[in-house]
Parts: sequence; structure tokens; C-alpha cells
Amino acid sequence: MNGFRRLVLAAALALTPLAVVAQTPAPAANAATGTHAPTPPSAVGAATDVKPINRASPAELATTPKPTRAPTDSLAPPAPPEATGLGSKSPSLPAATAPAGGPPRLGPADIVAQPTPGEWRLQTARSPIAREGRFMNDRVLEPVLLAVTIFVIGLIGYAMFAFRRREGRLPSKLSHNTTIEIVWTVVPVLILLGIAVPSFQLLANQYDPPRPDVTIKATGHQWYWEYSYPDQGGFSYDSVMLSEAETAKAGTPRLLDADNRLVVPVGATVKVLTTAADVIHAFAVPSLWVQMDAVPGRINETWFKAEKAGLYFGQCFQLCGTRHGFMPIAIEVVPRARFDAWVAAKQAENGIKPGTAAAKPVNIALNK
Repeated sequence: MNGFRRLVLAAALALTPLAVVAQTPAPAANAATGTHAPTPPSAVGAATDVKPINRASPAELATTPKPTRAPTDSLAPPAPPEATGLGSKSPSLPAATAPAGGPPRLGPADIVAQPTPGEWRLQTARSPIAREGRFMNDRVLEPVLLAVTIFVIGLIGYAMFAFRRREGRLPSKLSHNTTIEIVWTVVPVLILLGIAVPSFQLLANQYDPPRPDVTIKATGHQWYWEYSYPDQGGFSYDSVMLSEAETAKAGTPRLLDADNRLVVPVGATVKVLTTAADVIHAFAVPSLWVQMDAVPGRINETWFKAEKAGLYFGQCFQLCGTRHGFMPIAIEVVPRARFDAWVAAKQAENGIKPGTAAAKPVNIALNK
């Protein structure tokens, strides 16, 4: 009974402040500004001095105009377009344009690297850093993974058979065995050290590139790429995926080709500066061992050096929205003379005079 009385007393004490607040009169609203004026001191504690607040009747509320908001000021995010695979025909993307001036586009016979149906291994390496990465994967990681997998599966199978419960079996003496504990501690450490040496070298080469010959800025948009050439005057253009009908006509892989491709000279060290205008994208070309996030408000850096002229394909490797799968990267790797002709045509198109400080020429020693 004492416990029940204490519970009632505690509830009464807890509800007392709420009752006081409920009896406190609300401040009167200013009719002109709609703001609440502070309660005068004379009204404190005198309920008779407080005038009731005039409330609008239902008829007045029905005639009161509601605030309007322009469609452009809507706080709701715009509905994304459907991922229909329209490519450059999509109304949400810039219109696809034909390359202005310069040499003709590379065709299907010039394709060097692209994804293939049923492919489960890495694409063929087409750059020095890609070959180093393939060596790390094929000659270091995969053999170690295979050996460890076979050893563990064999050890589990042996333990299941040798140490099964049966009559006359003596207890195992492997528990708390000092020799075995030393072996299973030292051997994994040696394996990790063997993996660390080539992996550290690969990381150093990836993020400490040689002096670049050409600098490209790749800006990710939903859902296309924008490329600019700061060393050649700063001209830029959009690269939008071609529709399936356009790729079928051109003979290039569906969902991988673009109207305006990225053009670089063969044998040049190309530095790629990646950023984004909206969400996180990723600039990735597997055959060149290139993958770098494009983050809004930030500049990331990667590089590649294509050793063979031709057409290379990649894609955005980040889930950047509904049309993530329709944001390809198409790169034309061409001889220096062809690259210079293309740069001259783009400079003329954008009103840039060749030979000026803003149009620095490419100075590289190309492979013969």
C-alpha cells in the first residue's frame, strides 16, 4: 500500500508543472505583424486582465488565400528521368554533337580495349602501370589465395575425418601445442610481408606519377562527362553516350561509345584531374588501370600512359543515380600529328589562337 501511495504522489508532482503551464494565458498576437507581444507585468497572475484571443471563424479560414510557391522554388527534389538507354537522345542530357573539325573518328577496327560478354578476368593491360597491376594480381595475389584456400579446405577435411568421434580413439595432443601456435603465427606474417613488398611499390607508382605530358580535367555530371584541356587553351566539351541505334550504325559497343570522345596522344603521360558537379562519380578505364573518384568540390588526380593507338572504353564506377549505367568513357589514343590537328580544330572552334600562353603545345617523346 505504501508503494501505491508513493506512485500516486510521484505522478501528482510530475503533472503539477503541466497544470500550471496549461493555466498560463497565451500572449496576444500583433494584428499588423503577426508576431506575439510579451505579456505586460500587470497581467502576470491576473487572469481577469487577459483578453481572449480572437480566432478566425471557419468561413474566414475558407476565404484566406494560401501561400504559393513557384515551381522552381520547390523543396522537393526533381524526379529523375527513367534509365531508358536513350543515350544522347535523352531529354535530360545535353544534345549530342558531331566532332567539329579534326581527323575522322576511330572505328570498330581500332578498338583496343573493351568489356566482353562472359569475361571474368581483368582486361588486357595496355599501359605500364596496368602491367604492374596485372603482375600483382596474377603472380602474387591469386597464387597465394589459391594456396591458402587449398590448405584450409584440406585441413578441415582431415580434421573432420581424423578427429571424428569413435570407440578407442585417444584424445588429440594438438591443443595448446607451442610449436603449432608459433607456426600459425609466423607463417601468415611472412605471407603478408611477401604481399606487402610488391603492393607498396604498386601504390607508390600509382600515386606518384611521372611528369605529365598532357593534363585533362574530367568533370562528372548526371549523367555525362565534361572534358577540358587546360594546357591547350582550356577548351572543354561534353561527352554523352550514344543511343543503341547510333552505336549499331557506327559498329561500336552498345552503351559504351560517346558522341565526343576524350582524345590523347599515344605514348604520352596523361594526368587526369577528376571532379564532379553534382554527386560522386568515378573515372575508370580498366585496361589502363585507371580508377579515381570524382567528388564535388574536390580535385583528385590519377594518370595513365597508353602504349598503343586505338579506341579504349571505360565507365563511371560509382552508383551516381538512375542513369549510372549510361555514363561511358570513350578514349581515342592517336598519333601526335593527329592529336595536334584535333587540338588545332578545337582551338579554332573556341577562338583560341595557337602558340599563345593559353595554348601550350604538347612536348613529349613518343614511341616510334
